[in-house]
Amino acid sequence: MEPVVRPQHKGTKRLFNNNILEKLTHTHIAVPLVIFFLYAAGLLYWSLACTDIGALYCVLLFFLGFFVFTWAEYNMHRYLFHLKTDEAWKETFQYTIHGVHHEFPKDKSRLAMPPLVSVTLATMLLWALHFFIGGYVFAFLPGFLIGYAFYLFIHYIVHVYPPPKNIFKALWINHAIHHYLKDSCVFGVSSPLWDYIYGTMPPKEKAKALKESGEI
Repeated sequence: MEPVVRPQHKGTKRLFNNNILEKLTHTHIAVPLVIFFLYAAGLLYWSLACTDIGALYCVLLFFLGFFVFTWAEYNMHRYLFHLKTDEAWKETFQYTIHGVHHEFPKDKSRLAMPPLVSVTLATMLLWALHFFIGGYVFAFLPGFLIGYAFYLFIHYIVHVYPPPKNIFKALWINHAIHHYLKDSCVFGVSSPLWDYIYGTMPPKEKAKALKESGEI
């Protein structure tokens, strides 16, 4: 099995010389969780109070948004966060948005995208989706954003806390395989669904090897 490209280190690493930019790369996990729960709640309220979609369709669109996020999470992680670094700018970009996390996986302040960036992207997505699906976006996007918040929560706890002794331990094992054994597989963090669908879930022997290595 091929090892992860970058070695694992404790602590953190400075990314920018500018103090303001550097500060923006760090965040407490509670900040984006609160922001996106409030963002989603506001959109959902607008959908129920100011559109004629109806409560049932709001619920269905919400869960559709949540489901679509799991697919987006997988593809973003696989194709953007692990972008092939065949050019210098790609290497710098990939390291800044994700490579530093692989090198310093226990850095609690970099387990979530900076809120300024994520809120900007969410708002751009709101505008873009509104252009294509109109008022339905106010029910669909809350599910997508709650999916993102759920992903952030799972990503944080699998890095910070020891695995539980129940079925949820699989989430810890899956992400540890990605970090400590082979970073070209197991791209789903909040769910392994798309890894099974796209064939990037390694066999159970890999999980056994990880347990024997003492990583989890």
